[in-house]
Amino acid sequence: MDAERLISISRSDLAESRAVPDIMASAWQAQCLAQAIGDHLALFGPRELRGEARGLGETGGRGGAGPDHPARRTGATASRLSEVLDLRGTLLGLGALLGEVGMALVAVACATDEESLYWQCIEAIDAADEAGDRVRVMLRRMAVHDRARPPDGANGRWGHGGTALGGVPGARPAGAEGTRPERVEVTDPADSAAGP
Repeated sequence: MDAERLISISRSDLAESRAVPDIMASAWQAQCLAQAIGDHLALFGPRELRGEARGLGETGGRGGAGPDHPARRTGATASRLSEVLDLRGTLLGLGALLGEVGMALVAVACATDEESLYWQCIEAIDAADEAGDRVRVMLRRMAVHDRARPPDGANGRWGHGGTALGGVPGARPAGAEGTRPERVEVTDPADSAAGP
């Protein structure tokens, strides 16, 4: 399943969670999804982003649940990740999800009297913040890359193993319509000498 769809599912799950166990499970699943997206981009994403993507995968792993946590046992959303079709959209959505996870965990940490739960929340908040930082760095690098690319868009798209992350393999890049030479009309010199 595409990363953006999974992010949307995770955001809905988190928004609908009311009880603390549900909030925690949704937060852990979101962290697992961040790890999966980071790992995926580290292998298949643009070379310029692979270092940060590896860091995202490691950070998401630190904020996720242990192997015996219900979020892992119930078939976490992250296990369904198969592709990233739109890199920018995925990173923007993941950044929003991580921000929402942080806010939900702050609310749980502030409301609990249970010390172990409090510290679980603090560790997960730190991991979500760090993962969000990695996402923002990748978005900044994409923006710099886009500003530096040639005006005709040659070699300027964020590819994914030769496939445009936001389009169809082999499709012409957006804006490529204007890359063909303009039509030039050739007139006979005798016509211009003859006047109007």
